Amino acid sequence: MTDVYVSVLGATTLERGGTGIRITPLTTKLLLRLVAAEGKAVASGDLYTDLWGRPERGRITRAHRTEVQKRVLELRRALEPAPGGADEPVLRTEQILTQGGQESAYRLVLGPDRLDALQFTDLFHRAAHTGSATATMLLNRALALWRGRPLGDVADATFARPLVLRLTGMYEAACAELIRTHTKWDRPELALPVAERLVAQRPDDEEALATLQGLWARLRERNGAELLRHEFPRLRTTVVVKSGDLFEETDASLVAGFGDTFDTATEDDLIISRGSVQGQLLHRVFDGDRALLDRELRKGLRPVQPVGRESARDKPRGKRLRYPIGTVVPVPLAEPGRRVFAVAYSRQGLDLVARSSPDELRVALDRLWESVAVHGLLRPVALPLVGSGLARVTALQGHELIALIADTFLRACRDRPVTPELRLVVRPEDLRGVGLPDVARYFEGLDGDGLRSQEAAPR
Repeated sequence: MTDVYVSVLGATTLERGGTGIRITPLTTKLLLRLVAAEGKAVASGDLYTDLWGRPERGRITRAHRTEVQKRVLELRRALEPAPGGADEPVLRTEQILTQGGQESAYRLVLGPDRLDALQFTDLFHRAAHTGSATATMLLNRALALWRGRPLGDVADATFARPLVLRLTGMYEAACAELIRTHTKWDRPELALPVAERLVAQRPDDEEALATLQGLWARLRERNGAELLRHEFPRLRTTVVVKSGDLFEETDASLVAGFGDTFDTATEDDLIISRGSVQGQLLHRVFDGDRALLDRELRKGLRPVQPVGRESARDKPRGKRLRYPIGTVVPVPLAEPGRRVFAVAYSRQGLDLVARSSPDELRVALDRLWESVAVHGLLRPVALPLVGSGLARVTALQGHELIALIADTFLRACRDRPVTPELRLVVRPEDLRGVGLPDVARYFEGLDGDGLRSQEAAPR
């Protein structure tokens, strides 16, 4: 069989050896008429009537058959290799007996590997006789072939209607089965695009619209706190921006920003505010056991060379050893594999006020991702909007902080795996200052490698 491929599920295309072949509109209709015959021979007189219409006197003459033969010749040249090849002909000429006697007829011989409509039908039928997981795979492959109304150039013709109706019915049944299966598996995000396709196919179908609306409702209920999700397939990671409480991300490792002295005392809110991330980390994760948290921090800081020590006179309260900005301590939690990555991104002033800058924050984030790649065990990682709290980086607005966090993270992912999912958790009360439309525009401007379009390297 010659390596021809015919596509009729949408705009008609014809390829041979992977190269598109152009044929005239009338010859395209001839091709579709033979496809609609589903492997049966069609008499030349019927072909003329279906393509040109019934002759005025109702009689098919030699001139009419010559017009058909011209189109058949053009189609045969497009479908088949040069004469003398070893392949069986795709377009075959036969003689059949009609009321008027012997008449030339033409049969199109294409299997599922050469005609998308047959491939679609084959996948659909195979899906009906296998397990649900395999059926889902087969139906997804079938729907990938569907590009629009089948036999579109002749879909309203009488000869095409039976095949068009059958293919459309299989398409709608495949969509319904995929929606049912994904819903049963509690994967409404996979069912949603299938439901959208079904509504596009049947815009007046109230049941299909109700199904789509139900899936939207389920997703909103499930991801009500999720503000943005952007996947980077080539980096094998996803960035999520959500509204909520960092400490409710119980399936993820956490990030907590610290000052360069790694202070933990929350008494009277003088050194560390009880409502800050560090304060909540102490009381909600370590049950207020400051000695335990300090012990874990000291253990992680042993190999790190301090950069200074304050005197008791200059800093009478809190810790006095200072560590480099970007120092990261991965603190193990009770759940196996979970960590709190304590990262120094601000300087604790002698007045006990934390201060940071965009450059210091970038350094801290770069070191953070290095530590997560080594110690994170490829678990999801959740972090707050670092730089927006008491150590506010005033030079950056909320959406710029998110862009800085994402930029450093994605750059790290281009070097090696860091985490399959980064969740940036913004407190509801901080949302007003974030600028979510600006955040969405930033992510939409990134390619699959996390590069902005003007930065993307040529491929």
